[in-house]
Amino acid sequence: MELFEQHFDAAFAAPDGIKKLRELILTLAMQGKLIPQDPNDLPASQLMKEIEAEKKRLVKEGKIEVPKSLSTVKRIEAQYALPKTWKWVRFGDIAQHNSGKTLDKGRNTGQLHDYITTSNLYWGHFRLENVRQMLIRKEELERCTARRNDLLICEGGEAGRAAVWDYETDICFQNHIHRARFYGNINPYFSYRFFEKLNATREIDQYRKGVGISNMSSKTLASINFPLPPLPEQHRIVAKIDQLMARCDDLEKLRTEREQKRRSIHTAALKQLLDVQASDKFADVWKFITQNFSELYAVKENVAELRKAILQLGVMGKLVPQNPNDQPASQLLKEIEAEKKRLVKEGKIKAPKPLSTIKLEDMPYALPQGWEWVRLGYIGDFINGDRGKNYPNREEYVSEGIPWINTGHIEPDGFLTQSEMYFIRRNKFESLNGGKIAPGDLVYCLRGATFGKTAIVDPYSEGAIASSLMIIRPYRQCSNRYLYRYLVSPLGRSQIFKFNNGSAQPNLSSSNVQLYIFPLPPLPEQHRIIAKIDQLMTLCDALEKDINNATGKQTELLDAVMAQV
Repeated sequence: MELFEQHFDAAFAAPDGIKKLRELILTLAMQGKLIPQDPNDLPASQLMKEIEAEKKRLVKEGKIEVPKSLSTVKRIEAQYALPKTWKWVRFGDIAQHNSGKTLDKGRNTGQLHDYITTSNLYWGHFRLENVRQMLIRKEELERCTARRNDLLICEGGEAGRAAVWDYETDICFQNHIHRARFYGNINPYFSYRFFEKLNATREIDQYRKGVGISNMSSKTLASINFPLPPLPEQHRIVAKIDQLMARCDDLEKLRTEREQKRRSIHTAALKQLLDVQASDKFADVWKFITQNFSELYAVKENVAELRKAILQLGVMGKLVPQNPNDQPASQLLKEIEAEKKRLVKEGKIKAPKPLSTIKLEDMPYALPQGWEWVRLGYIGDFINGDRGKNYPNREEYVSEGIPWINTGHIEPDGFLTQSEMYFIRRNKFESLNGGKIAPGDLVYCLRGATFGKTAIVDPYSEGAIASSLMIIRPYRQCSNRYLYRYLVSPLGRSQIFKFNNGSAQPNLSSSNVQLYIFPLPPLPEQHRIIAKIDQLMTLCDALEKDINNATGKQTELLDAVMAQV
């Protein structure tokens, strides 16, 4: 309990503090430092003599085969010094263990029995909702049946994952599970906590073989170095661990409840911001958020939600006040129409196809006066890449040349990478019939897991796009930075899923994207919105930096405390 009282605040504050506290409890327990030793306990060396006598009796009675002899744990192998009454042994010295029945519906015979697989075995417990049955012969039962107080250990999957079978009824188990049945009344829960400690400290990795799906052979399991305390001390250690882990559970629950409350209050406040119509109500909600800023934005999840809300408020016309002197968006649309006609006449763009009218039911909210709902295709030119015979392959990439832009080059900040770009030669670039960028363009991902990902092409003024991308070239009446903020806003992202084809490889088309509904503000207001979003995103950056600094200091403090203990 002193451990908790001393380090409660550090464990509660650090992001993985409770996890580290659990690791510390298990580590101290396996080093004999969690509780004091009792000089009246029979030492582990005496317990091992009793175990050897028990083995001989069981062999004589024909209940077990003669155990394979295992090497003594050498001093150089011992990871740390144990108390005088403890002893380093091999796991195979203290338990008879074997794997279970190989499951083969076509070849197995006998009677049907319930059996469990690694999918039923979790750390410290079992999930028995989907227990199946297998034909097993009578003479096979003893080898592949677990009874109460057997420790079951995964041989495959997450090798080493373990739990004590604590049920009145026996259960059969498959060959990817080891059953450990202990000699000398060794406490199976102490052994379980030992494996839990190996997992917490990642020491267990040295006993796992294989890449991806690991395994732990019976030979490897037998060879594991095991710190054996006197039997009464095993029981006291298990009781103490259970007590402290229950405190960890309470601590975790308390922190979860606090974080859930913080998130729910924040979510409710942001919803009010997005829903209120009157400016005075909006001011009240924003005042509540600012007054509780330090509490609401102590976690990154809330900052991420704040970023989304800022973008959504921007495209709703709620982030900055309107100026009645601004030229309305309806006038911008007339200018856009005139510019299109000029560009078509000059042969710079093709005559755009007519787009469907936006119906009242398609409008998700009312726009401020001076704004207009339009189809996205109305405010710019949409250009696909060249997907023909001149499309570059990887062998044609060069270390320097013309940028060849794909989805992976789009950075989280909405610009293109300057360090990981692909390049093609000038003659290859000249051979392409389309998909060439110009300053101020945006690139937009049309397919794959990252469809909808977008960026302004800065800092590049020349380049070409891969087939997974499309160029959006806004007319001068629409700010490319406002367009970018719209595309990454909740409103812009929501448009994607209206056109996603739902296949395993989701994709969009240029025609789809042109049908997005787009809230067009007056041009001066577009610039004011961008300035305000930039200001607030800088604030979000600072919040995240503060959170990182705070959690970093909390983790350093906890690590120092743990090292001292």
